Amino acid sequence: MANTLFFISLFLIWVMLLYHMFLMEGGYLHFRSFEKPINQWSKKMDNVPSVSVFIPAHNEALVIEQTLRAMSRLYYPKDKLEVIVINDNSSDDTGAIASKFAEKFPFIRVIETVEPNKGKGKSSALNSALADSTGEIVVVYDADNTPERMAVWYLVMGLINDPKAAATVGKFRVINAAETWLTRFINIETICFQWMAQGGRWKWFKVATIPGTNFAIRRSILEQLGGWDVKALAEDTELTIRVYNLGYHIRFFPKAITWEQEPETLKVWWKQRTRWARGNQYVVLKFLSQFFTLKRKSIIFDLFYFFFTYFLFFFGVILSNGLFIINLFYDIGLTVGDIAIVLWVLAFLLFLGEVMITLSIEKTEMNRKNFFYVILMYFTYSQMWIVLVVWSLLLEIKRMFTGQEVQWYKTERFAKQSDKGADE
Repeated sequence: MANTLFFISLFLIWVMLLYHMFLMEGGYLHFRSFEKPINQWSKKMDNVPSVSVFIPAHNEALVIEQTLRAMSRLYYPKDKLEVIVINDNSSDDTGAIASKFAEKFPFIRVIETVEPNKGKGKSSALNSALADSTGEIVVVYDADNTPERMAVWYLVMGLINDPKAAATVGKFRVINAAETWLTRFINIETICFQWMAQGGRWKWFKVATIPGTNFAIRRSILEQLGGWDVKALAEDTELTIRVYNLGYHIRFFPKAITWEQEPETLKVWWKQRTRWARGNQYVVLKFLSQFFTLKRKSIIFDLFYFFFTYFLFFFGVILSNGLFIINLFYDIGLTVGDIAIVLWVLAFLLFLGEVMITLSIEKTEMNRKNFFYVILMYFTYSQMWIVLVVWSLLLEIKRMFTGQEVQWYKTERFAKQSDKGADE
C-alpha cells in the first residue's frame, strides 16, 4: 500500500514537471516571435481609444509618488488618458501626495471610496473607479508600479489589433530583485511564471491569466460582467475565468513592461502569498461547482491547471515527503529504494534545466549567481510554498464555513531604491 501511494505521488509530481517543461518551450517560442507583428500593428494606432488607468491605493505613501511620476511620463495622448488614484481608507499621506500630482497634471485625479465599499478590498476599490470613469479601455496598475513609458500604448495596441481579445496582459519585472535573498528568489519565480505559465500557455493554447497589474481590458466586457468579484482575494484569476466564459481570450504581450516592488521580508511574503493561494483556491472551488455549466473548453483546461497546481501537485509532494519521513522511523513497507533516489535526482535536474532556460530569455538574469540561487531555491523557497498552500487551504475552508468578509490585504511597501523603468 505504501509503495502504491508513493508511486502515485511521484506520478503527480512528474506530470507537473513535464508539463512545465512543455510550457517552457512554448514560452521561449513566444519570446522569439511576439515582436514580429508590431510594425504592422502600429499602423492601426492613429485614432486610439480613450483609456482610464486605475491605481487602487491603501496606505501607499512610501511608493505612490514614484508611481505617479511614471504615470505622468506615459506615452499616450493626454486628451484620451485619465489616471485615477483610488484612495481607499488610507490613514497616511497617500491622498495628499496623489492630490499634488492631480493639481499639476490635468489627466490625473483622485477619488475616495465611500461606504459600503470603503476599506473592503481591491475589488471594491476598482468597482468604485469603474463607476466613476469614462475610458473605453481600462488599465490597472498596483500602487508600487513604475510602468515604462510605452507600457499603456502597447497594452492598447494588443487590443486594437485583436478583436477577439477582451484583455491584454503585459510583463512585470522586479525593481528590488537584488535587495535580499528572498527578492532574488521572487525575481526568478516571476520570470518563470511569465514565460512559462503566461507565455507558454498563450503559445500552445491561446490562454493567459489576468494578473493584478499591468493589464488592459475593454470597458464593455467589464460592464457586461458586472465588474470585479468583491468576495475574491485573487480578483484577477476570478475575472480571467469569467472573461473566457464569454467567449473571448486574453493576449499575453510582454512588450508592455512595468517594474514592481516585491516583499523583502518573510513576514510580508507570507501574507501576500497566502492571499494569492487562498484567492486561487477560492476560484477553483467556485467554478468547479459550476463545471458542467461553463461554456468554454479553455476555462475547463485552466481550472484543471489551477486544481492540479493547488491541490493534486501539492498533495503529491506532501504525500511522498510524508511517506519517506515516516519510513525512516517506522517500517511501513516502503521498498522503492534506489528508484526513488534516481527519480528525485532527475526531478531536480529537470527543475534546474527548466528554470535556467527560462532565465536565459531575460539576458540580464543568465549568470552564475542566479545559477546557485536556483539550486538553493529548490531546497528552500519551493519547499516553503508547500507549507503555505496547506495553511492557505485551511484558512479558505474556514472562511467558506464562517462567511467571513474579504478585507483589504495590502502588501507592506519599502522605500523604492530607484525610478527604474519609468524613463524607458
